[in-house]
Amino acid sequence: MDAQGRGRADDIDPADQWVLNPNTGEYELRLPPSPPQSGVPSPRRPPASDGVSPARGRRDAGGRTEAGSRTDAPGRAAPPRRRRGAPEEPLPGRRGRRPAKKAAKGKKVLLWTGGTMAFVLVAGAGGAYFYIEHLNDNIASVSDDGASTGGFQKDKAINILLIGTDKRTGKGNEDYGDAGSVGHADTTILLHVSKDRSNATALSIPRDLIVDVPDCPTTQEDGTQKVIPGTQKVRFNTSLGQDGRTPSCTMRTVTELTGVKPDNFMVADFNAVKTLTSAVGGVEVCLGKDIDDPDSHLKLSKGTHTIEGEQALAFVRTRHAVGFGGDLSRIGLQQQFLSALMRKLKSNDTLTSPSKMLDLAEAGTKALTVDSQLDSIGKLKDLGLELGKLNTKNLTFTTTPVIDNPTEKVKSTVVLNESTAPQVFDMIKNDVSFTAVKEQKKKEAAAVAARLKGTKAPASEVRVRILNGGADPGSAQETLSWLQVEEGVTKSENAGNAPAELAKTTLEYAPDQADQARRLADIMGLSGSAMKPGESVQNAQGLPTMTLTLGKDFKGAGASLTAPSKAPEGVQKSTADKVECAE
Repeated sequence: MDAQGRGRADDIDPADQWVLNPNTGEYELRLPPSPPQSGVPSPRRPPASDGVSPARGRRDAGGRTEAGSRTDAPGRAAPPRRRRGAPEEPLPGRRGRRPAKKAAKGKKVLLWTGGTMAFVLVAGAGGAYFYIEHLNDNIASVSDDGASTGGFQKDKAINILLIGTDKRTGKGNEDYGDAGSVGHADTTILLHVSKDRSNATALSIPRDLIVDVPDCPTTQEDGTQKVIPGTQKVRFNTSLGQDGRTPSCTMRTVTELTGVKPDNFMVADFNAVKTLTSAVGGVEVCLGKDIDDPDSHLKLSKGTHTIEGEQALAFVRTRHAVGFGGDLSRIGLQQQFLSALMRKLKSNDTLTSPSKMLDLAEAGTKALTVDSQLDSIGKLKDLGLELGKLNTKNLTFTTTPVIDNPTEKVKSTVVLNESTAPQVFDMIKNDVSFTAVKEQKKKEAAAVAARLKGTKAPASEVRVRILNGGADPGSAQETLSWLQVEEGVTKSENAGNAPAELAKTTLEYAPDQADQARRLADIMGLSGSAMKPGESVQNAQGLPTMTLTLGKDFKGAGASLTAPSKAPEGVQKSTADKVECAE
């Protein structure tokens, strides 16, 4: 959009017409008074012959607009409404001055642009409240088909599934490899943001990972549902596109694989990388060697480069020229790229440029396909504000632990590393950070861990009643038998079902039962957080007894309930605040 279209000024820099309101911390459009206008309104645009609104255009089965360009009156774009209570416009012929920057205001702007994941699409949407209706028209959405949690919530941990497809739609993309691709899940990241927003984990899932794709109820073009049969022992990338599968099927596959049910999904194609990098003026990446890859069309020398558009797409697509030349090497390159893009978006160069913010909003909403629970600028803005609370130094990129497929002579696929992958998945499920965070959290963790320290009573002296508070039926009796027969906890009893279900297993005990509690925690593999100092109850013999309530996290008698406190050895990880050079 040029200066004339945006501000009706002959020689005014468009960026100077966006002024930071010190009362709200938001940028607002300031326009000089317009010359007298005719009192006769302009004629309305005639409706399209096929009945499709010119503003929205036609959407396909996936909700994507085929012809959604706006056709505002020639020579000017419809400006956003002036905010109620905004300061008066500057006098004619004078530009509005920007007030002196304050740290608190900068933080507010940062929050508006905080959702830097999903190829920074959320952030672009979050900052674009100026022309909501237009941006809403840009957004394409498809049904989640009941595969999600129903959408993220502000008071809970957030899990967003980010999918980059290999579909070659869009100008110039037909030259990249398989022009007829149905759009497989070529790049997939499960973004987990902690409940307190202090840290996050971006878990990459290799496209060549062998998985079982479950049966997938899928909404059809006519609104009916069809169950697409699942397939076993196939590449992960076939969870999207193959046999008509939609992103909701990729979501179900991720849930089956990791045990984590995503709240929402976002899908982007090749154009997302090109348009978003151009919108921020390019991102800086580092190479540890020269790269000349004819397959991806990437040719860069060793050192630091600023890339955008076609060159940025080539960078995230190259794999034969880095690492071992496979998909796992490319994942590391993509993680480096996303870190660089996030740093650029959160830099002052982007945050203080209204024109870049507008470009980001436009590019982000056009490049994004979201699930039906996240289909408006308002919802994207809310998500962006939540993600904006995160410091990039506490965002860890890591990859699902895998090994070469042992059934193949020529290695082309991978399988889960069963010795480390379950621990990584458990860390995400239990909201455990991959990075060290606030000192206060360490103190709190130390206090909880202290409950496990001290003398332990003999197993034969432990008195406990067992309740089922959400575990599988029969778990209380199974645990009772195991404790009595195999662990010597003979003073135990089955007390039936708990009055309410619990997410996690707990052990409540009185202060004078702490030594018994430590012994039972040692036997059960309970963490300090599972131990709840409180009161004892009377057992069937009228003696003071602890209460063990088996929650939904209970895995069976003898299985440890202690969540991992750190990433397993050998799991590669990096944080988004650090620059790394691709080798």
